Amino acid sequence: MLGPNLVQVLAPMNWANQSSVSEFLLLGLSRQPQQQQLLFWLFLIMYLATVLGNLLIILAIGADSRLHTPMYFFLSNLSFVDICFSSTTVPKMLTNHILGIQTISFPGCFTQMYFLFEFTDMDNFLLAVMAYDRFVAVCHPLHYSTRMTHQLCALLVIGSWVTANLNVLLHTLLMARLSFCADNIIPNFFCDIAPLLKLSCSDTHLNEMMILTEGALIMVTPFVCILASYIRITGAVLRVPSTKGKWKAFSTCGSHLSVVSLFYGTIFAVYFSPSSSHSAEKDTAATVLYTVVTPMLNPFIYSLRNRDLKGSLSKVMGRKRFSVWGNNQSSLS
Repeated sequence: MLGPNLVQVLAPMNWANQSSVSEFLLLGLSRQPQQQQLLFWLFLIMYLATVLGNLLIILAIGADSRLHTPMYFFLSNLSFVDICFSSTTVPKMLTNHILGIQTISFPGCFTQMYFLFEFTDMDNFLLAVMAYDRFVAVCHPLHYSTRMTHQLCALLVIGSWVTANLNVLLHTLLMARLSFCADNIIPNFFCDIAPLLKLSCSDTHLNEMMILTEGALIMVTPFVCILASYIRITGAVLRVPSTKGKWKAFSTCGSHLSVVSLFYGTIFAVYFSPSSSHSAEKDTAATVLYTVVTPMLNPFIYSLRNRDLKGSLSKVMGRKRFSVWGNNQSSLS
């Protein structure tokens, strides 16, 4: 039998009994029919580009034994996460448009929110792991093979998945304790924690406090590690005597940091800024950037600028060279 304390914890999770809302209404990005049609095709193209680009990266890395290194191992994991990331939100939006509906069920909304935050956390952790990998390669090249072992790489990825799931489970359980009484309109194209908190007729103080403390710690810690890694990398690059070598290294760091800035900037703007500064238009634009645009750009910025990976992509696609991206791009390795 369940103890009284456990019963009290589980009882609020009976959503059907505690909430009069059985489904939510997703308003999408626009209410104008012409704009909706344009956005449908735009999002479809971006989603297909995301899936195709990241899938090609995974296939190329798996097919070329020369790319079975820590850097490409993390990169293939990032590509897999980005495919799942976009697949969490975009297909539902496209399906709703085709079927002419805007609703999502209560359990479906929470499920979407769970996986959205899980893959957000995984992107967050993998960006930090990749920055650490580059730090070891640039600053400690003689010890790279002994530090970045297969066991450590696997442990870093597995630890990221475990931490991401535990973090998301905490916030999902806290959300499940809330009641939703009347209003069920979400001014976005997917279920997000910020608009759901606004719709709740319960006290959301604990949820907001956990987002600003534990949630912020989960996001800020990898971000600080990324900055620290690139600061050390910059110091090492400045000691390189060749001007050409410095330019190539800084170009590579700039590409990495541009994605990092886009990813973290939009997340901090949506989830960790004061409530008074929020607006539906700004939040929607920011969420589109990190849920749709960033996963699409990652293959271009992180992968297709790499000479070795372009050669492997050429083999996968049955071509002699991947001329679209040119031959004068710098290599990450």
